[in-house]
Amino acid sequence: MKRVLVITYHFPPRPTVASLRPLGLARYLPEFGWEAVILTAALPGKPDPHFNVIETQYHDSLGFGKRLLKLDSQSPLIAQVKNKLKIRSEKSPLDFILAAIGEITAYPDPQKGWQRFAVEAGEDILRQQNIKAMISTSPPATSHIIAKRLKDEFRIPWVADFRDLWTQHYYYLYGPLRKVIERRLELNTLSAADMLVAVSQPTADDLRSLHRQKPVHSIPNGFDPAEVNTTPGNLTDKFTITYTGNLYPGKQSPEPLFAALRDLIAEGSMNASAVEVRFYGIESGWVDKQAERYGLTGIVRQFGIVPREIALNKQRESQLLLLPKWNDAQQRGNYPAKIFEYLAARRPVLAVGGFPDVVDQLLDETKAGVSGQTGEEIKALLLRLYQEYKLTGAVSYAGDEAETSKYSHREMAKKFAAILDSLPAHINQR
Repeated sequence: MKRVLVITYHFPPRPTVASLRPLGLARYLPEFGWEAVILTAALPGKPDPHFNVIETQYHDSLGFGKRLLKLDSQSPLIAQVKNKLKIRSEKSPLDFILAAIGEITAYPDPQKGWQRFAVEAGEDILRQQNIKAMISTSPPATSHIIAKRLKDEFRIPWVADFRDLWTQHYYYLYGPLRKVIERRLELNTLSAADMLVAVSQPTADDLRSLHRQKPVHSIPNGFDPAEVNTTPGNLTDKFTITYTGNLYPGKQSPEPLFAALRDLIAEGSMNASAVEVRFYGIESGWVDKQAERYGLTGIVRQFGIVPREIALNKQRESQLLLLPKWNDAQQRGNYPAKIFEYLAARRPVLAVGGFPDVVDQLLDETKAGVSGQTGEEIKALLLRLYQEYKLTGAVSYAGDEAETSKYSHREMAKKFAAILDSLPAHINQR
Protein backbone atom coordinates (compact mmCIF):
# COMPACT_ATOMS: atom_id res chain seq x y z
CA MET A 1 0.00 0.00 0.00
CA LYS A 2 1.46 3.35 -1.08
CA ARG A 3 1.17 6.32 1.22
CA VAL A 4 0.04 9.85 0.38
CA LEU A 5 0.39 12.81 2.74
CA VAL A 6 -2.89 14.77 2.79
CA ILE A 7 -2.42 18.33 4.09
CA THR A 8 -5.77 19.69 5.27
CA TYR A 9 -6.80 22.11 7.98
CA HIS A 10 -10.33 20.64 7.94
CA PHE A 11 -10.86 17.08 9.15
CA PRO A 12 -13.41 15.49 11.48
CA PRO A 13 -14.26 16.13 14.22
CA ARG A 14 -13.76 19.73 13.07
CA PRO A 15 -17.45 20.50 12.47
CA THR A 16 -17.37 21.92 8.94
CA VAL A 17 -18.53 20.60 5.59
CA ALA A 18 -14.99 21.29 4.40
CA SER A 19 -13.92 18.25 6.45
CA LEU A 20 -15.93 15.86 4.29
CA ARG A 21 -13.73 15.79 1.17
CA PRO A 22 -10.51 14.87 3.02
CA LEU A 23 -12.51 12.41 5.13
CA GLY A 24 -13.67 10.72 1.94
CA LEU A 25 -10.05 10.43 0.78
CA ALA A 26 -8.94 8.94 4.09
CA ARG A 27 -11.77 6.42 4.09
CA TYR A 28 -11.77 5.24 0.48
CA LEU A 29 -8.28 5.75 -1.00
CA PRO A 30 -7.09 2.44 0.52
CA GLU A 31 -9.54 0.60 -1.75
CA PHE A 32 -7.43 1.87 -4.65
CA GLY A 33 -3.95 1.22 -3.28
CA TRP A 34 -3.24 4.41 -1.31
CA GLU A 35 -3.19 5.03 2.44
CA ALA A 36 -3.79 8.64 3.47
CA VAL A 37 -1.60 10.13 6.18
CA ILE A 38 -3.57 13.17 7.36
CA LEU A 39 -1.62 16.26 8.48
CA THR A 40 -3.95 18.71 10.18
CA ALA A 41 -4.19 21.35 12.90
CA ALA A 42 -5.17 20.41 16.45
CA LEU A 43 -8.75 19.13 16.33
CA PRO A 44 -11.58 19.92 18.77
CA GLY A 45 -11.86 16.23 19.69
CA LYS A 46 -10.33 12.84 19.01
CA PRO A 47 -10.22 11.79 15.33
CA ASP A 48 -11.39 8.35 14.23
CA PRO A 49 -8.63 5.91 15.31
CA HIS A 50 -9.03 4.02 12.02
CA PHE A 51 -7.29 6.90 10.25
CA ASN A 52 -3.63 7.92 10.40
CA VAL A 53 -4.04 11.50 11.65
CA ILE A 54 -1.15 13.70 12.78
CA GLU A 55 -2.19 16.89 14.55
CA THR A 56 -0.05 19.97 15.11
CA GLN A 57 -0.30 23.17 17.07
CA TYR A 58 -1.64 26.23 15.29
CA HIS A 59 -2.44 29.89 15.84
CA ASP A 60 -5.71 31.30 14.47
CA SER A 61 -5.18 34.98 13.63
CA LEU A 62 -8.85 35.69 14.38
CA GLY A 63 -8.99 33.37 17.37
CA PHE A 64 -8.38 36.05 19.99
CA GLY A 65 -11.30 38.12 18.71
CA LYS A 66 -13.59 35.08 18.72
CA ARG A 67 -12.60 34.19 22.27
CA LEU A 68 -13.01 37.80 23.40
CA LEU A 69 -16.54 37.87 22.01
CA LYS A 70 -17.24 34.33 23.27
CA LEU A 71 -17.92 33.04 19.76
CA ASP A 72 -17.67 29.56 18.26
CA SER A 73 -14.13 29.20 16.93
CA GLN A 74 -15.31 26.87 14.14
CA SER A 75 -18.11 29.03 12.68
CA PRO A 76 -17.99 32.10 10.38
CA LEU A 77 -17.05 35.24 12.27
CA ILE A 78 -19.26 37.76 10.46
CA ALA A 79 -22.48 35.77 10.87
CA GLN A 80 -21.84 35.23 14.58
CA VAL A 81 -21.02 38.89 15.27
CA LYS A 82 -24.15 40.04 13.41
CA ASN A 83 -26.30 37.67 15.42
CA LYS A 84 -24.71 38.81 18.68
CA LEU A 85 -25.42 42.45 17.77
CA LYS A 86 -28.92 41.51 16.48
CA ILE A 87 -28.23 42.92 13.00
CA ARG A 88 -31.01 41.63 10.74
CA SER A 89 -29.93 42.98 7.33
CA GLU A 90 -28.15 40.83 4.76
CA LYS A 91 -25.52 43.53 4.23
CA SER A 92 -24.44 46.11 6.79
CA PRO A 93 -21.45 48.39 7.47
CA LEU A 94 -20.21 45.69 9.84
CA ASP A 95 -19.59 43.35 6.89
CA PHE A 96 -17.23 45.87 5.33
CA ILE A 97 -15.50 46.63 8.66
CA LEU A 98 -14.83 42.96 9.40
CA ALA A 99 -13.68 42.35 5.82
CA ALA A 100 -11.22 45.26 6.14
CA ILE A 101 -9.86 43.84 9.40
CA GLY A 102 -9.47 40.44 7.78
CA GLU A 103 -7.70 41.99 4.78
CA ILE A 104 -4.91 43.13 7.07
CA THR A 105 -4.75 40.49 9.78
CA ALA A 106 -5.63 37.33 7.85
CA TYR A 107 -3.20 37.23 4.92
CA PRO A 108 -3.49 34.89 3.16
CA ASP A 109 -6.02 33.42 5.62
CA PRO A 110 -6.76 33.18 9.37
CA GLN A 111 -4.95 29.82 9.51
CA LYS A 112 -1.56 31.29 8.52
CA GLY A 113 -0.30 30.55 12.04
CA TRP A 114 -0.56 26.83 11.28
CA GLN A 115 2.19 26.96 8.64
CA ARG A 116 5.29 26.74 10.83
CA PHE A 117 4.00 23.84 12.90
CA ALA A 118 2.70 21.93 9.86
CA VAL A 119 5.95 22.31 7.92
CA GLU A 120 7.95 20.96 10.87
CA ALA A 121 5.60 18.00 11.26
CA GLY A 122 5.55 17.41 7.49
CA GLU A 123 9.33 17.28 7.39
CA ASP A 124 9.34 14.63 10.11
CA ILE A 125 6.70 12.59 8.29
CA LEU A 126 8.54 12.71 4.97
CA ARG A 127 11.82 11.71 6.62
CA GLN A 128 10.36 8.86 8.65
CA GLN A 129 7.61 7.42 6.47
CA ASN A 130 7.65 6.09 2.95
CA ILE A 131 5.44 8.81 1.47
CA LYS A 132 5.05 8.63 -2.32
CA ALA A 133 3.01 11.80 -2.98
CA MET A 134 1.20 14.74 -1.36
CA ILE A 135 -2.30 16.20 -1.69
CA SER A 136 -2.99 19.66 -0.25
CA THR A 137 -6.58 20.80 -0.17
CA SER A 138 -7.92 24.33 0.30
CA PRO A 139 -9.33 26.54 1.68
CA PRO A 140 -7.32 27.61 3.55
CA ALA A 141 -4.63 28.49 1.03
CA THR A 142 -2.09 27.95 3.80
CA SER A 143 -2.42 24.21 3.03
CA HIS A 144 -0.85 24.79 -0.39
CA ILE A 145 1.88 27.03 1.03
CA ILE A 146 2.83 24.25 3.44
CA ALA A 147 2.90 21.74 0.57
CA LYS A 148 5.07 24.12 -1.53
CA ARG A 149 7.69 24.33 1.23
CA LEU A 150 7.75 20.55 1.58
CA LYS A 151 7.91 20.11 -2.19
CA ASP A 152 10.90 22.47 -2.43
CA GLU A 153 12.75 20.48 0.21
CA PHE A 154 11.81 16.89 -0.67
CA ARG A 155 10.84 17.15 -4.37
CA ILE A 156 7.88 14.84 -3.84
CA PRO A 157 4.97 14.66 -6.32
CA TRP A 158 2.25 17.10 -5.27
CA VAL A 159 -1.44 17.50 -6.17
CA ALA A 160 -3.06 20.83 -5.18
CA ASP A 161 -6.81 20.40 -4.65
CA PHE A 162 -9.25 23.34 -4.66
CA ARG A 163 -12.62 22.92 -2.99
CA ASP A 164 -12.94 26.66 -3.71
CA LEU A 165 -10.73 28.73 -5.97
CA TRP A 166 -8.10 31.01 -4.45
CA THR A 167 -7.83 34.52 -5.93
CA GLN A 168 -10.26 33.50 -8.68
CA HIS A 169 -12.99 32.84 -6.12
CA TYR A 170 -16.24 34.37 -7.34
CA TYR A 171 -16.73 36.11 -3.99
CA TYR A 172 -13.19 37.16 -3.24
CA LEU A 173 -13.58 39.22 -0.07
CA TYR A 174 -10.77 41.74 -0.34
CA GLY A 175 -9.76 44.77 -2.38
CA PRO A 176 -7.88 45.00 -5.69
CA LEU A 177 -4.46 45.78 -4.15
CA ARG A 178 -4.52 42.70 -1.94
CA LYS A 179 -5.77 40.63 -4.88
CA VAL A 180 -2.76 41.66 -6.99
CA ILE A 181 -0.37 40.78 -4.18
CA GLU A 182 -2.14 37.53 -3.35
CA ARG A 183 -2.30 36.43 -6.97
CA ARG A 184 1.49 36.63 -7.11
CA LEU A 185 1.57 34.42 -4.05
CA GLU A 186 -0.81 31.96 -5.68
CA LEU A 187 1.22 31.79 -8.89
CA ASN A 188 4.48 31.34 -7.01
CA THR A 189 3.05 28.72 -4.67
CA LEU A 190 1.43 26.57 -7.34
CA SER A 191 4.38 26.81 -9.72
CA ALA A 192 5.77 23.76 -7.92
CA ALA A 193 2.60 21.66 -8.05
CA ASP A 194 2.50 18.68 -10.43
CA MET A 195 -1.28 18.66 -10.80
CA LEU A 196 -4.24 20.89 -9.94
CA VAL A 197 -7.71 19.61 -9.11
CA ALA A 198 -11.01 21.52 -8.95
CA VAL A 199 -14.51 20.39 -8.00
CA SER A 200 -16.25 21.06 -11.34
CA GLN A 201 -15.41 21.50 -14.99
CA PRO A 202 -16.13 25.27 -15.02
CA THR A 203 -13.85 25.86 -12.01
CA ALA A 204 -11.20 23.64 -13.59
CA ASP A 205 -11.42 25.82 -16.71
CA ASP A 206 -10.93 28.92 -14.54
CA LEU A 207 -7.87 27.38 -12.89
CA ARG A 208 -6.47 26.41 -16.28
CA SER A 209 -6.82 29.98 -17.54
CA LEU A 210 -4.55 31.25 -14.75
CA HIS A 211 -2.14 28.33 -14.37
CA ARG A 212 -1.65 27.69 -18.05
CA GLN A 213 1.32 25.36 -17.76
CA LYS A 214 -0.35 23.04 -15.29
CA PRO A 215 -2.51 19.97 -15.93
CA VAL A 216 -5.92 20.50 -14.30
CA HIS A 217 -8.54 17.86 -13.50
CA SER A 218 -12.12 18.07 -12.31
CA ILE A 219 -13.19 15.81 -9.43
CA PRO A 220 -16.51 16.70 -7.77
CA ASN A 221 -17.21 16.34 -4.10
CA GLY A 222 -19.48 13.52 -3.07
CA PHE A 223 -21.49 11.81 -0.37
CA ASP A 224 -20.25 9.10 1.93
CA PRO A 225 -21.83 5.75 0.97
CA ALA A 226 -21.84 4.92 4.68
CA GLU A 227 -24.35 7.74 5.24
CA VAL A 228 -26.85 6.74 2.56
CA ASN A 229 -30.42 6.58 3.82
CA THR A 230 -30.98 2.94 2.94
CA THR A 231 -33.88 2.42 5.34
CA PRO A 232 -36.10 5.52 5.08
CA GLY A 233 -37.83 6.40 8.33
CA ASN A 234 -41.11 8.14 8.92
CA LEU A 235 -41.62 11.39 7.07
CA THR A 236 -43.03 14.46 8.76
CA ASP A 237 -46.79 14.87 8.78
CA LYS A 238 -46.47 18.42 7.48
CA PHE A 239 -45.26 19.50 4.05
CA THR A 240 -41.80 20.13 5.47
CA ILE A 241 -39.07 21.92 3.53
CA THR A 242 -35.69 21.71 5.27
CA TYR A 243 -32.32 23.40 4.87
CA THR A 244 -29.34 22.31 6.96
CA GLY A 245 -26.21 24.45 7.08
CA ASN A 246 -25.23 28.10 6.97
CA LEU A 247 -26.65 30.64 4.53
CA TYR A 248 -24.35 33.27 3.02
CA PRO A 249 -26.09 36.67 2.98
CA GLY A 250 -25.88 38.50 -0.31
CA LYS A 251 -24.80 35.30 -2.04
CA GLN A 252 -27.74 32.94 -1.62
CA SER A 253 -31.22 33.50 -0.30
CA PRO A 254 -34.43 31.55 0.40
CA GLU A 255 -36.46 34.59 -0.75
CA PRO A 256 -37.59 32.99 -4.06
CA LEU A 257 -39.10 30.14 -2.03
CA PHE A 258 -40.77 32.56 0.40
CA ALA A 259 -42.32 34.54 -2.45
CA ALA A 260 -43.72 31.40 -4.06
CA LEU A 261 -45.15 30.15 -0.76
CA ARG A 262 -46.81 33.50 -0.06
CA ASP A 263 -48.50 33.51 -3.45
CA LEU A 264 -49.70 29.89 -3.24
CA ILE A 265 -51.10 30.41 0.26
CA ALA A 266 -52.78 33.68 -0.77
CA GLU A 267 -54.35 31.98 -3.79
CA GLY A 268 -55.73 29.18 -1.62
CA SER A 269 -53.64 26.55 -3.43
CA MET A 270 -51.73 25.67 -0.27
CA ASN A 271 -52.88 25.35 3.34
CA ALA A 272 -50.57 27.43 5.57
CA SER A 273 -51.14 25.17 8.57
CA ALA A 274 -49.80 22.19 6.60
CA VAL A 275 -46.50 23.86 5.64
CA GLU A 276 -43.27 24.27 7.59
CA VAL A 277 -39.89 25.59 6.40
CA ARG A 278 -37.03 24.61 8.72
CA PHE A 279 -33.48 25.97 8.94
CA TYR A 280 -30.74 24.23 10.93
CA GLY A 281 -27.53 26.24 11.19
CA ILE A 282 -26.35 29.61 12.46
CA GLU A 283 -29.49 31.64 13.09
CA SER A 284 -29.74 34.67 10.80
CA GLY A 285 -31.84 37.68 11.67
CA TRP A 286 -32.26 38.55 8.01
CA VAL A 287 -34.00 35.21 7.35
CA ASP A 288 -36.63 36.04 9.97
CA LYS A 289 -36.94 39.52 8.47
CA GLN A 290 -37.59 38.04 5.02
CA ALA A 291 -40.14 35.62 6.48
CA GLU A 292 -42.00 38.52 8.08
CA ARG A 293 -41.98 40.45 4.82
CA TYR A 294 -43.70 37.54 3.04
CA GLY A 295 -46.17 36.81 5.85
CA LEU A 296 -44.53 33.52 6.77
CA THR A 297 -43.82 34.09 10.44
CA GLY A 298 -44.65 30.83 12.20
CA ILE A 299 -44.20 28.85 8.99
CA VAL A 300 -40.48 29.62 8.68
CA ARG A 301 -38.54 28.48 11.75
CA GLN A 302 -34.85 28.56 12.66
CA PHE A 303 -33.56 25.90 15.06
CA GLY A 304 -29.92 26.94 15.29
CA ILE A 305 -26.83 24.74 15.07
CA VAL A 306 -27.41 21.05 15.77
CA PRO A 307 -25.03 18.05 15.75
CA ARG A 308 -24.39 16.57 12.33
CA GLU A 309 -26.28 13.35 13.10
CA ILE A 310 -29.38 15.33 14.01
CA ALA A 311 -29.07 17.42 10.83
CA LEU A 312 -28.88 14.24 8.74
CA ASN A 313 -31.96 12.85 10.47
CA LYS A 314 -33.86 16.07 9.80
CA GLN A 315 -32.98 15.72 6.12
CA ARG A 316 -34.20 12.14 5.98
CA GLU A 317 -37.59 12.88 7.54
CA SER A 318 -38.32 15.89 5.31
CA GLN A 319 -40.72 16.03 2.41
CA LEU A 320 -38.35 18.35 0.51
CA LEU A 321 -34.76 19.51 0.92
CA LEU A 322 -34.14 23.16 0.12
CA LEU A 323 -31.10 24.36 -1.80
CA PRO A 324 -30.93 28.16 -2.33
CA LYS A 325 -28.58 28.57 -5.28
CA TRP A 326 -25.84 31.16 -5.64
CA ASN A 327 -27.14 34.43 -7.06
CA ASP A 328 -24.19 35.17 -9.37
CA ALA A 329 -23.99 33.72 -12.89
CA GLN A 330 -20.23 33.35 -12.44
CA GLN A 331 -20.97 30.69 -9.83
CA ARG A 332 -22.02 28.27 -12.57
CA GLY A 333 -19.27 25.86 -11.52
CA ASN A 334 -20.06 25.78 -7.82
CA TYR A 335 -21.41 22.58 -6.30
CA PRO A 336 -22.58 23.45 -2.79
CA ALA A 337 -21.38 20.69 -0.44
CA LYS A 338 -24.99 20.46 0.73
CA ILE A 339 -26.16 18.90 -2.53
CA PHE A 340 -24.10 15.77 -1.87
CA GLU A 341 -25.45 15.35 1.66
CA TYR A 342 -28.90 15.60 0.11
CA LEU A 343 -28.09 12.83 -2.37
CA ALA A 344 -27.26 10.56 0.57
CA ALA A 345 -30.50 11.52 2.35
CA ARG A 346 -32.52 10.13 -0.58
CA ARG A 347 -35.14 12.85 -0.29
CA PRO A 348 -36.18 15.11 -3.22
CA VAL A 349 -34.26 18.36 -3.60
CA LEU A 350 -35.82 21.70 -4.48
CA ALA A 351 -33.20 24.14 -5.76
CA VAL A 352 -34.39 27.74 -6.04
CA GLY A 353 -33.16 30.96 -7.64
CA GLY A 354 -29.80 31.59 -9.20
CA PHE A 355 -28.83 30.78 -12.77
CA PRO A 356 -28.43 27.60 -14.85
CA ASP A 357 -25.39 25.80 -13.42
CA VAL A 358 -23.81 22.47 -12.49
CA VAL A 359 -26.44 21.89 -9.78
CA ASP A 360 -29.15 21.85 -12.46
CA GLN A 361 -27.10 19.38 -14.48
CA LEU A 362 -26.61 17.12 -11.46
CA LEU A 363 -30.31 17.12 -10.57
CA ASP A 364 -31.21 16.41 -14.18
CA GLU A 365 -28.74 13.50 -14.40
CA THR A 366 -29.62 11.91 -11.06
CA LYS A 367 -33.38 12.70 -11.03
CA ALA A 368 -32.83 13.52 -7.33
CA GLY A 369 -34.81 16.75 -7.45
CA VAL A 370 -35.90 19.78 -9.40
CA SER A 371 -34.70 23.34 -9.91
CA GLY A 372 -36.54 26.57 -10.58
CA GLN A 373 -35.02 29.96 -11.30
CA THR A 374 -38.01 32.24 -11.87
CA GLY A 375 -40.89 32.86 -9.49
CA GLU A 376 -43.37 31.17 -11.81
CA GLU A 377 -41.14 28.08 -12.20
CA ILE A 378 -40.78 27.74 -8.43
CA LYS A 379 -44.52 28.19 -7.86
CA ALA A 380 -45.35 25.52 -10.44
CA LEU A 381 -42.86 23.06 -8.95
CA LEU A 382 -44.05 23.71 -5.40
CA LEU A 383 -47.69 23.31 -6.35
CA ARG A 384 -47.04 19.98 -8.10
CA LEU A 385 -45.04 18.64 -5.16
CA TYR A 386 -47.62 19.87 -2.64
CA GLN A 387 -50.45 18.25 -4.55
CA GLU A 388 -48.59 14.95 -4.53
CA TYR A 389 -48.10 15.33 -0.78
CA LYS A 390 -51.83 16.03 -0.24
CA LEU A 391 -52.85 13.09 -2.41
CA THR A 392 -50.47 10.44 -1.05
CA GLY A 393 -49.15 11.87 2.24
CA ALA A 394 -45.58 12.08 0.93
CA VAL A 395 -43.43 13.52 -1.83
CA SER A 396 -41.79 10.59 -3.59
CA TYR A 397 -38.06 10.29 -4.24
CA ALA A 398 -37.21 9.28 -7.81
CA GLY A 399 -33.40 9.38 -7.83
CA ASP A 400 -31.52 7.21 -10.33
CA GLU A 401 -29.24 5.01 -8.23
CA ALA A 402 -26.71 4.37 -11.00
CA GLU A 403 -26.28 8.08 -11.74
CA THR A 404 -26.31 9.11 -8.09
CA SER A 405 -23.54 6.65 -7.20
CA LYS A 406 -21.19 8.54 -9.52
CA TYR A 407 -21.13 11.31 -6.90
CA SER A 408 -19.94 9.20 -3.97
CA HIS A 409 -16.74 9.58 -1.95
CA ARG A 410 -15.70 6.19 -3.28
CA GLU A 411 -15.81 7.47 -6.86
CA MET A 412 -14.03 10.66 -5.78
CA ALA A 413 -11.23 8.66 -4.15
CA LYS A 414 -10.95 6.41 -7.21
CA LYS A 415 -10.31 9.46 -9.41
CA PHE A 416 -7.72 10.85 -7.02
CA ALA A 417 -5.98 7.46 -6.92
CA ALA A 418 -5.79 7.43 -10.72
CA ILE A 419 -4.12 10.86 -10.63
CA LEU A 420 -1.68 9.73 -7.94
CA ASP A 421 -0.81 6.65 -9.98
CA SER A 422 -0.05 8.86 -12.98
CA LEU A 423 2.40 11.14 -11.18
CA PRO A 424 6.15 10.86 -11.78
CA ALA A 425 8.04 8.85 -9.18
CA HIS A 426 9.44 10.55 -6.09
CA ILE A 427 12.98 11.67 -6.95
CA ASN A 428 14.20 10.22 -3.66
CA GLN A 429 12.00 7.14 -3.85
CA ARG A 430 13.25 4.30 -1.68
